[in-house]
Amino acid sequence: MSGTQSFTVKLIFGLVYVLLAVLAMMTLFPFIHVLATSMSSSRAIMSGEVFLWPKEITFISFSNLIDDGQLFNAMKNTLLITVVGTALNIVATIIAAYPLSRKRLKGRNLILMIITFTMLFGGGLIPNYILIKTLGIMNTYWALWLPGLLSTYNFFVMKTFFENLPAELEESAAIDGANDLVIIWKIILPLSMPIIAALTLFYAVSWWNSYMNVLMFITSSGKLSLMVKLLQMIDTTSLNLLNSNATSGGEGATMQNLVTPEGIRAAAIIISVMPILCIYPFLQKYFVKGVLIGSIKG
Repeated sequence: MSGTQSFTVKLIFGLVYVLLAVLAMMTLFPFIHVLATSMSSSRAIMSGEVFLWPKEITFISFSNLIDDGQLFNAMKNTLLITVVGTALNIVATIIAAYPLSRKRLKGRNLILMIITFTMLFGGGLIPNYILIKTLGIMNTYWALWLPGLLSTYNFFVMKTFFENLPAELEESAAIDGANDLVIIWKIILPLSMPIIAALTLFYAVSWWNSYMNVLMFITSSGKLSLMVKLLQMIDTTSLNLLNSNATSGGEGATMQNLVTPEGIRAAAIIISVMPILCIYPFLQKYFVKGVLIGSIKG
């Protein structure tokens, strides 16, 4: 390679690295700004001094969300919703994807057409609400788990993965006398850990961020998820601040110096994303490996 070509290659790589660095900063900036806001004093927030580093560091916004204990109860509820919901999702996805990945299944094409239809058309909000109420599972977590039992997209990803597994493995196991349950438990599942891990993360993140269904189907305050409870606490705090400022000049000013709606919102965002943010770096490789293996055929 000549000197000119070598310089051109280095220049291209340099530009790529610069571009990636800029994109990384653009991605990280909102989170860093929110983190700085959550740890800054109300005076610094209101005066617009907070950018990438907290000013007059204080944790009053976090304490306002945590002190009454409602947040920990909501986090416990969300953990229950996430763990049980994700386990049900994975079991249902495996049970649906494995038989439908085998061409010997009678009626396979018709079933796949019906499942594909659900990706294009849905019943709508009101029919779903009527269905849940008719089943008698309102204000229970089954109202969340049953309608979300299977993701059609994740089903097709796992089905494609199963289709790419060597058929010889199953044939040799069948010759040795293994039935379908033994084959899937002893052979298929151990080979499918990357895709199972990837879909587990997809399902878990979705359940952790669950909001709309909880808002519609869960009426008891003690059963609300983290996202809904955080929104309620933000609204309550903002309303209390407005009432405090409107009714008492001195006391309102003192309260305003302690906490602001912007600080409360920033603290709520940090609390809600931190658990997933701590887990994701250790399992990120499964996202890439599992989805690529499950999405590419041939």
